[in-house]
Amino acid sequence: MKFTFRFVYGALMLFLIMACSNKLSPAEGNAKSKFRVLGYLASSKDWVSGINAIDLTAITDLNLAFINPDSSGNFILNDDMKIVIQKAHAGNVRVFASIGGGSPPPWLGALLMPETRSLFISKIVSLAEVYNIDGIDVDIENELINDQYAGFVYDLAAAIKPKRKLLTAALASWNSDLIHDTTLSRYDFINIMSYDKTGPWDTTRPGQHSPYSMVNDDFNYFNRKRNIPSDKLLIGLPFYGYGFGAGTPFGMSYKQIIARYPGAESKDEMLTTEGATIYYNGIATIKQKTVFARQNKASGIMIWQLLGDTTGSLSLLKAINEVK
Repeated sequence: MKFTFRFVYGALMLFLIMACSNKLSPAEGNAKSKFRVLGYLASSKDWVSGINAIDLTAITDLNLAFINPDSSGNFILNDDMKIVIQKAHAGNVRVFASIGGGSPPPWLGALLMPETRSLFISKIVSLAEVYNIDGIDVDIENELINDQYAGFVYDLAAAIKPKRKLLTAALASWNSDLIHDTTLSRYDFINIMSYDKTGPWDTTRPGQHSPYSMVNDDFNYFNRKRNIPSDKLLIGLPFYGYGFGAGTPFGMSYKQIIARYPGAESKDEMLTTEGATIYYNGIATIKQKTVFARQNKASGIMIWQLLGDTTGSLSLLKAINEVK
């Protein structure tokens, strides 16, 4: 009788331990159970005001852009970061620290080198654990996709995944041929940057920087050519536009565009009084791209960036969530 009681009690305790260890956090469960709406928050000067401006009920994942190290690989963050992450988790939103960006610190390349890589990665892991971050987003671009990239991704994945953290990447199709299939396979999800096809940096190519055709081409590149499963891909949507011609700013958020040009939300380009043209994505195109993501069984969509949106009936985030 004693043996039976101890056996049953031991089995029950083992079951409870296993159940607790395998249980998803609220943020993990939310992101895994539905079509994902991931937004980058580019608000490094005031994270609290940034997250207070976001409707957390409209997203499943939040990428903080950018969380970059100092020249020694240290991440110097204040208590505001903890407030932001706690608020996101309370809203059932998963949080990632995005490292790199289009204009990374000049010393980032040196931290990826073999002689400094191990220490740098240990500090990334510590960042994720101390701040209870759900994953790391590798937004390494341009000249930093070099001979050090694969080794860094391999070592980071080996260090971060045993901690039950996710590893994602922001990648464009135009430079991903530089990345080997085995390196891409280390990522849990890939955020496809389906925008910046052109821009004011190339005045010889005026036009739409994020056409619908680009979504189709980019998705097929990663899914069919690179054999990445569709449920690991998120399709990038721009909440901003570019102007070509005299008198237009380099770039404008969607919020700025519709405030300056009434009716712009129903179009993808606007002709200014100076004769220049601003190209962006209006509500119909954002919805069309979201439909594409759903029909092709993508993991979801990715937004650069959330603070470019407006509120109310003209919100692009609202339009995304209206697509079922």
